[in-house]
Amino acid sequence: MQYKRPILSFFLAGSLLSGCQDHQTLAPVQPTVTTLVTGLVGVIGVETDALGRVFVSEQGTGKNDGRVSEITPDGKVHPIITGLYSFKRPDNELDATDHLLAADGVLYVLNAQGFYTFDLASYKTGDAPIAAANLKSENIQQIVRDYSFTNDTGESHLYNMTLGPDGALYIADAAANAIIRRSKTGEISVVTAVPGIANPNPAGPPPGPPVIEPVPTGIVFDGKQFAFSTLLGFPFPAGKALIYRMDMTGKLSVFQQTFNSLVDIENDGNGNYLVLEFAVFGPTGWTPNTGRLLRANGTTSDLLIDKLNMPTDLKVVDNHTAYLTSMGDGTLSKITY
Repeated sequence: MQYKRPILSFFLAGSLLSGCQDHQTLAPVQPTVTTLVTGLVGVIGVETDALGRVFVSEQGTGKNDGRVSEITPDGKVHPIITGLYSFKRPDNELDATDHLLAADGVLYVLNAQGFYTFDLASYKTGDAPIAAANLKSENIQQIVRDYSFTNDTGESHLYNMTLGPDGALYIADAAANAIIRRSKTGEISVVTAVPGIANPNPAGPPPGPPVIEPVPTGIVFDGKQFAFSTLLGFPFPAGKALIYRMDMTGKLSVFQQTFNSLVDIENDGNGNYLVLEFAVFGPTGWTPNTGRLLRANGTTSDLLIDKLNMPTDLKVVDNHTAYLTSMGDGTLSKITY
């Protein structure tokens, strides 16, 4: 089983080697970003399966209208799961569907009401969608809420996941502030709790708590260790979000702390990471068109794409292709280079 995802090649370095082998020169690479689909409602995740099919998850509007769809190369949307739980809280945030993972002919779906599995092996493009109520689901969130953490939030928000070398799923819980393991046979355990950070300016503005919650988001495995991104809770301080590394025992180490509200992380294939910043938090909330795609090397970062409108997920497919979701624009875009 291969864990390193293909690299965005020399585009990630912002250059392309050209010329003969003895006289190589650096030439800039300009990626092409093409919008495949518009009108997606609360789009979060994008995933591809072994056949190259592209799937997205949408949170919906809060009226139990979340869904998962296949997006075909011609930009058509084919819903495959409908009626996923979607609830708008009093703070106008949604409890709904988050990320997807395709592995071994199964599409795994994280939703606020359960962990769903969908059989990709028997799915064909254009099949009638299946209602979420007819799918098998597991209430992992309740198990997490019942767990006695040292710093117990009493909440669970299963946000993103990756496949480990043991065949288990490792899930970033953005409310319990922990990494959760689901074994191949469905047993649930807590791998580690993620520590908060000291608020650099608790007096504000805006005033905030003395310790800021870590909020783990994306998670990846590179064949040796895990890495996961953090968003940090209110007041969402700029330049303080972290990338952690984690070994198989759950031991954590800080890889880099220089980011704004990270929502996803991918391996770059060279021991570093591609990360998505959601947005900068300003006086009136999240500032549109301040999201960025960066390559983090442990101390500094290369800016790859900026002025993204609240991006939520990056899926690297091969050395020339990636997909990107934008919650702010309601789009799925294809990046080629």
